[in-house]
Amino acid sequence: MCGICCVVSLTTPHDPLEENVHKNLKHRGPNCSKDITEEISNCSLLLSAHVLHMRGCLTPQPLQDDIGNMLLWNGEVFGGLKIEQEENDTKVLLHQLSEARSASDIVCLLSKLKGPWAFIYYQSSERCIWFGRDFFGRRSLLWKFNPERASFTLSSVASQPEDDSQSQWQEVPPCGVYKFDLTETSPIGTFIFELYPWIFHSDDKPNESLESKCEGLSRCVSVNTNSSGLYLTSPVCPMNTSISSPTAEQDLNTSQTSVENLKAFLTNTDKKAMVGALIDVLSESVRKRVQYLPAQDAPEVALNETKADIAILFSGGIDSMILAALTDRHVPADKPIDLLNVAFKMQEAKMPPKSMKKGKNKKTDCDDADKTQLGQQKFNQFDVPDRITGRAGLQELKDLSPKRHWNFIEINVTQEELVDMRQKRICHLVHPLDTVLDDSLGCAIWFAARGIGVINEAVDEELYISEAKVVLTGIGADEQLAGYSRHRVRYKHSGLEGLVKELAMELGRISSRNLGRDDRIIGDHGKEARFPYLDEDVVSFLNGLPVSEKADLSLPRGVGEKLLLRLAAVELGLGLSALLPKRAMQFGSRIAKLEDNHEKASDKCKRLVTT
Repeated sequence: MCGICCVVSLTTPHDPLEENVHKNLKHRGPNCSKDITEEISNCSLLLSAHVLHMRGCLTPQPLQDDIGNMLLWNGEVFGGLKIEQEENDTKVLLHQLSEARSASDIVCLLSKLKGPWAFIYYQSSERCIWFGRDFFGRRSLLWKFNPERASFTLSSVASQPEDDSQSQWQEVPPCGVYKFDLTETSPIGTFIFELYPWIFHSDDKPNESLESKCEGLSRCVSVNTNSSGLYLTSPVCPMNTSISSPTAEQDLNTSQTSVENLKAFLTNTDKKAMVGALIDVLSESVRKRVQYLPAQDAPEVALNETKADIAILFSGGIDSMILAALTDRHVPADKPIDLLNVAFKMQEAKMPPKSMKKGKNKKTDCDDADKTQLGQQKFNQFDVPDRITGRAGLQELKDLSPKRHWNFIEINVTQEELVDMRQKRICHLVHPLDTVLDDSLGCAIWFAARGIGVINEAVDEELYISEAKVVLTGIGADEQLAGYSRHRVRYKHSGLEGLVKELAMELGRISSRNLGRDDRIIGDHGKEARFPYLDEDVVSFLNGLPVSEKADLSLPRGVGEKLLLRLAAVELGLGLSALLPKRAMQFGSRIAKLEDNHEKASDKCKRLVTT
């Protein structure tokens, strides 16, 4: 993973790179930094790259070939292009791009790639800039325009503007790949981009959502679909929109939620085969993401043999439990796995005493007496819901794989530290997103990914800092398998047809709602976010199933949503975690309770404004 940036000035000399942006880029790539300035006719380019070493030999970027092509690459190739274990994917990709003889060749090459990526490529022979993000937008790429100075900037990460008069950053819409011709003569202060869109089939027309995704751009910007009719082939199949009611489940007793009840579903041969297929494709997705590990020198290996290479954002919920169980399959048995569990300090005053609840509670006096008698057993301000389910999940994993050393890292955050780090770091990483939800999730993920906490084993409490460069996250499961409460609302009002439309919308907007932000947040620690549930083969498998096979929202909470995934959990040998209802991270970690309870998730968050 890397921090990549390009400043394009249509006049010379080029604009300098903002100091804060440069600093944020370096956080993403602590192993190597390099800048190149290139003068092209009346234009100039400043290319800046900061590398997190993940694969093959350490390869500084921008990477330049013998004829002047330059590549800035922030991605991982997990399929579609053969890359040997010891090879560096940036080198392989630049070689392939240099071999391209036409725009069609470049588009064809990028269509093949499987994995998360964002790139900026200067093609010397055509004197043009190519850039874009993968189909889902799993890697961040932002742009900002300055028509007065006839320049624009592309960057993995930004910095919040000091005032409203400054140019505003926006996320580059992952509609396809963009091309900017440096020799094109157009009115000064205007920027015309040629788009090569993602399309499912050759007979399809460019997605109707292109216009909506590109709306809100500055008036000085124009994005036009390329006149040659070239397009990138979608790496996933279209969603199955057929409407059919569940069959096998209807004959089962679903009035209660229990692991035995879930096991009853697996007595159906077809259902069991489908669950097995899901486990296989998910397991392979995890394998690719945990075995492509940072290369280390021999001395470092010796020093860090007890340290984990892989960390998981871990709540004990079904998404993270399955990732942990599958990671256990593919990480050597003598290597630990870090489970990152974040909690925000609850205020005791905000917890109403039982005596204030309506009605009488005869156990109150007994409870108070017990607390007094035990002394040490008092209200723990970090025992948030995700901490409790996380500990329970840890025990399940120990039962499942007793020889594995699981590092359950309790990451405890006070309000004082939250306020401090939000202003210093997090607000710049969340930007240009700015809602209350972005604030809550951004802060929770930043502290979790930092990996500084304690490990409680027996009576000893040990300070622990996770050094894992790879952080697995469960995002994508709820969006594909109807895990959110809003999916139940849509199903209740519009049935399966409405649910299908809701899920299609969820996957279509996941880049702008989550992925760019999460990549910027996790990358700030010099770590790489990886998203197993958004592997192209996993998404294609789930897209190929009718929605009724993935979820049955006529069943109770804790069973019907993400039903297929719950059955996979049972098949993998997990227990009560398979029945946990969805609990959003902002509520499970209790960060939402620290702020104004009257806020809506979609409100603009004043706390993200620097002071």
